[in-house]
Amino acid sequence: MSRVGKLPIEIPEGVRVTVKDDVLKISGSKGSLEKKLIQGVSLNIEEGKISLVKKGSLSKASFGTMRALIANMAVGVSKGWGKTLELVGAGYKAELSGNTLTLMVGYSHPVKIEAPEGISFKIEKTDITVEGIDKEVVGQTAAKIRAVRPPEPYKGKGIKYKDEVVRRKAGKTAKAQT
Repeated sequence: MSRVGKLPIEIPEGVRVTVKDDVLKISGSKGSLEKKLIQGVSLNIEEGKISLVKKGSLSKASFGTMRALIANMAVGVSKGWGKTLELVGAGYKAELSGNTLTLMVGYSHPVKIEAPEGISFKIEKTDITVEGIDKEVVGQTAAKIRAVRPPEPYKGKGIKYKDEVVRRKAGKTAKAQT
């Protein structure tokens, strides 16, 4: 059996969990999320913990993935998820109007990105924070923003994750001198 899948999930304070017709609904202070359970998985909810039970021939990977998705939902509705991106480059800037993020990152035109439902943007100088309750949507939105201008290896200019380390390369003048 999956080592991750058999770990119980702690239900945070103030989070309600209901299961109806193989659809799991988790609601908390930040909002609510729904996920259809995969075939071969059932849930036991008792004493502030959720345990997954494997029934039938279900792969270990699917069992562990389902457990991780449910744990991420529980954290999302209580605390929320966030990713921070950093603009690196002279003249690179971001503006927020409503739920539309406008990026000026060296192109001849500004790039506009609409926030999906449940996602909010915050801008502080050169940092863009993407926040929401669904970890998958937060990560996908952050990846979409980063894809507008990924960091390049020579000067490090572009949009990168706050904790990302960009491997730098020497330019051709540095190679010629050695």
